[in-house]
Amino acid sequence: MAERVAALLLADRLRPGRPLGLATGRTMEPVYAALARRLGRLEPALAAQVRQGWCSFNLDEYVGLGPQDPASFAATMARQLVEPLGLDPGRVRLPDGRAGDPDGEARRYGAAVAAAGGIGLQLLGLGLNGHVGFNEPPAGATVACRCLALSHHTRRQNAGAFGGDPGAVPRRAITLGMAEILAARRVLLVVTGGAKAAILRRALGEPPTPELPASWLQHHPALTVIADAEAMG
Repeated sequence: MAERVAALLLADRLRPGRPLGLATGRTMEPVYAALARRLGRLEPALAAQVRQGWCSFNLDEYVGLGPQDPASFAATMARQLVEPLGLDPGRVRLPDGRAGDPDGEARRYGAAVAAAGGIGLQLLGLGLNGHVGFNEPPAGATVACRCLALSHHTRRQNAGAFGGDPGAVPRRAITLGMAEILAARRVLLVVTGGAKAAILRRALGEPPTPELPASWLQHHPALTVIADAEAMG
């Protein structure tokens, strides 16, 4: 149910205007599958209009991985979104994980988002340590797009895409910061599973703090939270 509601809200925003902000992760797989099913039911002319007008920026990418690596977020988006929806890959933008200067790439990517007018609807998942995007704690509300080190906690959580080995997960990533996320016109936080129940309660109920980056979302004037029964605890 949560994925269908999220897909409905995403589909409602697929019209010319500010770009979508997209996320990856296990929570997003059924969301994109539901979105593909929904768009597959559109009239051909309307579906073509959606494809032609598509513009999105992903939150993050691992440093050192390119689109040819199946564990990269670029490859993930190709499998889960670009191919099923028949999108032009150039309209689904991500940081370049293979850039020789990751810090410079982060600045370039943040500038590209700003030049596009900022994010219209930002889709987010929630990490078990309270991160959104790859904004690891501590992360203040004003930190911008940057290259950072991933915590062992996050690398362990993401090890499934790397054969279950946390040591194989890249140690750094480029991520949009809380500044870009909070500047989005609307934020859609999707949380599923009982493992996320405690951190979701903290993120929404405790005073905002850099130690819990998702807690800054409380300040957003247009935050929508979609959670399944398990995540609601």
